[in-house]
Amino acid sequence: MFLLLLLLFTVVPVLELAVLIKVGTQLGVLNTILLTVGISVIGAWLARFQGFLVLRKVQANLQQGILPTEEMYDGVLILFGGLLLLTPGFISDTFGLILLFPVTRSFMKYFLRKKIETMLQNGEIVSLTSFPRGAQRKYDDIDLN
Repeated sequence: MFLLLLLLFTVVPVLELAVLIKVGTQLGVLNTILLTVGISVIGAWLARFQGFLVLRKVQANLQQGILPTEEMYDGVLILFGGLLLLTPGFISDTFGLILLFPVTRSFMKYFLRKKIETMLQNGEIVSLTSFPRGAQRKYDDIDLN
């Protein structure tokens, strides 16, 4: 995990800088800055819009007594996509936008779901119930190690 974080915080900024320099030489400095800021503004609006849509779905499901599992995955991915759009650079903006569009987010949701299932099976995440034995279970509490 340490090695992954080290690579994330050293290699990714270097790649982002290289792409910014390359785009800057092609489009010019001012156009590159405007493009970066424009993508961030559009991404922030899209993250807010998608976030409110997911929030409405969560509220509707909870009113019906349905656990909003899919919407929680969507919420996590939208949050992460919004955070990626806050960092300057075209690579992070690309991944951030991928997480914000529902069509592409569904593919990422599949991988997130599989990762969480694997972590549950390996004991990295412990699932505890808050209902006594014999009680009808509707919801589970999940505790992350």
